[in-house]
Amino acid sequence: MLPVLPQSGDLVPFDAGYLETAVFIDDSQQGARQAAAMESDRQAPPLFGMETEPVAGEVAAKWHAVEAEIDREQQVLARCRAQEACPVVAQNLLEIVAEGAGRTGLARVGLINRAVDLAITATSDEAQWGVADHWSPPFETLQTHQGDCEDYAIVKYLALLQAGLSHDDVKIVILRNLLPKEDHAVVAARVDGQWRILDNRRLALVRDTEMVRSIPKFVLDEDGTRRFVPSNRVGHPQASSFY
Repeated sequence: MLPVLPQSGDLVPFDAGYLETAVFIDDSQQGARQAAAMESDRQAPPLFGMETEPVAGEVAAKWHAVEAEIDREQQVLARCRAQEACPVVAQNLLEIVAEGAGRTGLARVGLINRAVDLAITATSDEAQWGVADHWSPPFETLQTHQGDCEDYAIVKYLALLQAGLSHDDVKIVILRNLLPKEDHAVVAARVDGQWRILDNRRLALVRDTEMVRSIPKFVLDEDGTRRFVPSNRVGHPQASSFY
């Protein structure tokens, strides 16, 4: 069970030795698995089978601000792993990462997904912040233990990167749900050549091609913000499975 965080951000001594148990497989196994995964990924279709193109605007500006905070938080986490003084909230995130210790592939991603879902109580931005839309960086969400869909997704994004997934294999996706009609954020993680969707509203890690009643709108990652290009603009039949 994840620990309840104190409200202060005080630095405390941190023994990172337990993180050694989060080494998921030995070096030789890891090298072989990574080589196989890279080959599988090269053959994998793009996320949702759709092309993307760069985009500016409100979503891009919000992601740029959060990404800058994530970069700073990763520096804090690196100091924690070096057994330097470590904020309790950073320890909390590393505890989430350690949930996947000893596992690989879909099992590791699923355990980390579940740990994040258990660490946060679903709360609207209006209720928590008094505004219609507020994107919190991971530490802020883990300090309050509250957030809405993009806050879950942002914590999962950082946790999966900290667990060793490649930047190419972890993305945040903004969907337009049709029932109910609303924007919704999830994480897409590529595992063994297949994109799996991590959604705080469901336990199952469904494949991107199995998503229904949702239209992919934007994808966010270390390269910035891109929007999905409708299939009929790139010479493909419309992907009806998303409707």
